[in-house]
Amino acid sequence: MKSMKISDAVVRRLPIYLRFLSELAMNNVLTVSSQDLGQKLNLNPAQIRKDLAYFGEFGKKGIGYDVLFLIEKIRQILKLDKTLSVGLVGAGNLGRALCNYNTYLKDSMKIVAVFDATPEQHGKVINNLIVQPMEELEATIKALQIRIGIITVPSTAAQQVATQFVAAGVEAILNFAPVVIKVPNNVRVHHADFTTDLQSLAYYLG
Repeated sequence: MKSMKISDAVVRRLPIYLRFLSELAMNNVLTVSSQDLGQKLNLNPAQIRKDLAYFGEFGKKGIGYDVLFLIEKIRQILKLDKTLSVGLVGAGNLGRALCNYNTYLKDSMKIVAVFDATPEQHGKVINNLIVQPMEELEATIKALQIRIGIITVPSTAAQQVATQFVAAGVEAILNFAPVVIKVPNNVRVHHADFTTDLQSLAYYLG
């Protein structure tokens, strides 16, 4: 990988490329050009070539990209060639839906533990995961080497959960609570805000 800072926009496009390439592989497509990728993904082919060139020279002029090889390289770039364990706090409707989505995730990334502060939730089973009390969070994260945390709690509890995640050693957080959380600079946070996305979509309506 070249020694330069890669923009968030580039990193966010890599899973899009990976998903489409995986579909091609399932259909036994061996090679694909940046033009084909751009047409299918509604992206500029030059942008795709530039994105991939940050990490190496993967294509061949006049031939395009070897689909299986590019899948392997993007998985390595995204660290999906390693096992990444995920912990989730908040066993409500959204948390349960995400745990059930485990079935569709690759073996390299799985929700392996779920926690909730409500005693009534403790001991319930969600897709083979037993809901644990928050008191067990730190020990479980260390035991299972959980590196990513997901927050699906009300906004009033999100910062406290984030603080507990950080104290337990979590390195990245996906926050679904509609509030900005504060963490140390060495912890990465992505916010998933359904309301903001829906409201921004409304702008484009006629």
